[in-house]
Amino acid sequence: MKRQLLSFALVLYSFSVFAQNPIKIACVGNSITQGPGREHPDSYPLQLQEILGDAYEVKNFGVSGRTLLKKGDFPFWNEPQFGEVKEFAPDILVIMLGTNDSKPQNWAYKADFRTDYLDMIAEFRESMPADGKVYVVMPVPVTKDNFGITAEVMNNEQRMMIIDIAQSSGSELIDLYTPLMDKAELLPDGVHPNTEGLGIMAATVARVIRL
Repeated sequence: MKRQLLSFALVLYSFSVFAQNPIKIACVGNSITQGPGREHPDSYPLQLQEILGDAYEVKNFGVSGRTLLKKGDFPFWNEPQFGEVKEFAPDILVIMLGTNDSKPQNWAYKADFRTDYLDMIAEFRESMPADGKVYVVMPVPVTKDNFGITAEVMNNEQRMMIIDIAQSSGSELIDLYTPLMDKAELLPDGVHPNTEGLGIMAATVARVIRL
């Protein structure tokens, strides 16, 4: 009887600890991650939160117009959210940057893209637990040039680089290009997914995280 009570108490303790310590997910990115707003329920991180439930805590660190490149016109490196990610100390980091880097004034520094990406991953990992996971995202397709963002760079040149970056950094790759590549109607301006497109993104990310 005592042994059964002890086992029951341990189970209750485990559930209590789990409930108090949800798995923290940081979503880093640009306007596609920020969505209609960092706290907007249609943004992909908040849709991801809805799918995953209370066992996870998902935070949206997207900042519109930002680049991965340190020499880009608006580097994510310089934003308050860069430090906030570190303070959050996520168990899981999801990075989706690169779309704004495809603009001609930014892609002029494409030789730095791989190194800067690896540097960002390494810097964020310093604030993560030893068993934390990093997911590098292949961004959604660009179905037409807009806002200076170029489909040729995004859909061809940069995709191959991101696959290499994920492998070289020991990160896992999440492909958001393929689920939307034949769904141009879900990217009305050619760059930003609508609510349905953001939902497909969230479902895809959730499926990979749960593997």
